[in-house]
Amino acid sequence: MIASYFDSTNLKPDAAREDINNLCSEAVRLQMAAVCVNPYRLKTVVENLEGTKVNKCTVIGFPLGADTPENKALMAHSALLLGADELDMVINLGAMKDEDYHIIEQEIKGLGQLKKDFNFLLKIIVETGLLSEKELAAITRMVSDSQADFIKTSTGFSARGASLADIKTIKLYKSEKLRIKASGGIRTLESALAFIEAGAERIGSSNAGAIIEEYRQRGGLLRG
Repeated sequence: MIASYFDSTNLKPDAAREDINNLCSEAVRLQMAAVCVNPYRLKTVVENLEGTKVNKCTVIGFPLGADTPENKALMAHSALLLGADELDMVINLGAMKDEDYHIIEQEIKGLGQLKKDFNFLLKIIVETGLLSEKELAAITRMVSDSQADFIKTSTGFSARGASLADIKTIKLYKSEKLRIKASGGIRTLESALAFIEAGAERIGSSNAGAIIEEYRQRGGLLRG
């Protein structure tokens, strides 16, 4: 059952095609929720996962979030045309620090509008390690008021990854419909279970396969 919580990721810039092929094979075998890769590798993921129950995910504005709203919308549209089922977009953190909230609202809205023509899950990466509690509360409210499906804690490429304190803060300010994806530094079964217990409905990890295998060895069950 735990496998359905996981997005198995490989966002390393030097990941080779064989690495992505292996990531997909493992995700299918273990029945994970999704495989998440850089846009360049999305085509390979689509080829590997077409006809399976594992979703195809890519990132937008990754890892810095410093693209314009127009560029992010174009990248998202291109990814959806290639066959992406899920998009994980990094917010413009510079705009967040400037309190230019309309920029962030614009970029989230630009991707949300694509739901008129495509059926996909939208996750918004807010990079909690770079936000104050006040900023995290503000962005959580913004994401809650959008068409996003998930708020995601981290890229895994910044000052730190997810923390249980982040999840607690997000839960205080999010809408009932908005789901939480915890990512960044989640490399053990104990850590993954702690985030799930805290309220995360997705876990992003580059160590997903090993975590699930350990869960099975301890007597856990896969979904369906």
